[in-house]
Amino acid sequence: MLNTTQAINERATETGRVWPYWLPVVAWAGMIFYLSSQSHPDESLPSLILDLGDRALHGIEYGILSIFCYRAFRHAAGAWAARYAVLLAIVTSTGYGFTDEVHQAFVPFRQPEAWDVLMDAIGATVGAAGWRWMGRWRGR
Repeated sequence: MLNTTQAINERATETGRVWPYWLPVVAWAGMIFYLSSQSHPDESLPSLILDLGDRALHGIEYGILSIFCYRAFRHAAGAWAARYAVLLAIVTSTGYGFTDEVHQAFVPFRQPEAWDVLMDAIGATVGAAGWRWMGRWRGR
């Protein structure tokens, strides 16, 4: 007998209903890429967001990406991925953060920073683990 998560996961992949899970991942990653492509992203962001600081923004940004990745791996990537969804979400989000820093090396007036990757990893860990904990707490 399948548990609830496996049943939902198999039903989603069988019916092709993976887009509701993967589209937010692609959209959020695209937004991160767009902002990283800007030479002066602070000019296009509201001051309220800038007041949080660069490190906090990285943590929040990649925490959200990690939540989206967790949902996608948990519900729309097969039984093996569902079992390791937290780990896969953290690794995927942190890996994307690393490639984002490499990308910034080629953007005028931007530079890659190891501290940003560290904050990406912390945000990704808090995001995925926190989302899973909340799901267990709510009984999902």
